[in-house]
Amino acid sequence: MEALIALRGVNKRYATPAGEFTALSGIDLEIGRGEFVALRGKSGSGKSTLLHMITGIDRPSDGEVVVAGRPVHAASEDELARWRGKTVGIVFQFFQLLPTLTTVENVMLPMDFCNARPPQTRRPWALELLERVGIRDQADKLPAALSGGQQQRAAIARALANDPALVIADEPTGNLDSQTAREVLGLLHGMTALQTTVVMATHEHDTAGVVDRAFELSDGRLVERGAHAAR
Repeated sequence: MEALIALRGVNKRYATPAGEFTALSGIDLEIGRGEFVALRGKSGSGKSTLLHMITGIDRPSDGEVVVAGRPVHAASEDELARWRGKTVGIVFQFFQLLPTLTTVENVMLPMDFCNARPPQTRRPWALELLERVGIRDQADKLPAALSGGQQQRAAIARALANDPALVIADEPTGNLDSQTAREVLGLLHGMTALQTTVVMATHEHDTAGVVDRAFELSDGRLVERGAHAAR
């Protein structure tokens, strides 16, 4: 399987009033194109820091991060901003939909920022994405009128707006009931059929049958916890 993400010898250290803190230690990881990978661990284990390395939001203290052929660790901030807009979609735990925009307008936002599609095609594409996630009928409502599960579906549609090679999902089910969480995991898994890579940080351990591989983070170190028959 072709690697979309490669981390080699990644360490991340922060200076704190109490001294140096190591958030990540010796991370070596390859994730293939079209894989669905879960990063599990307690709060403070390093999950969010690892996601920040992959997306270029933060830089490693040592090591290399290469995503979709881009040496993320060596790129400038301007280069990263353009690259993220076209290559990475992000799904947040708390949805992060703009409250004054309708659902479809929220989905169109990444296209507007990156000028990724001709203006006349943006709304039709956003509506198609909302259809895919099952909330086409909510397109012209404000986020406050949607349930939590519907808002997360809208956030997934928004993450797909620019056809990203990679979707990062940071605790995407943490704010949902168990049934809605299973549905959202199913939607994330469905992205991989189009060769989109999905990396999900989660507290959940019940991901068997959904993800391709699961890793456990503990004190900044990564341990593979086996593969699941997700396909």
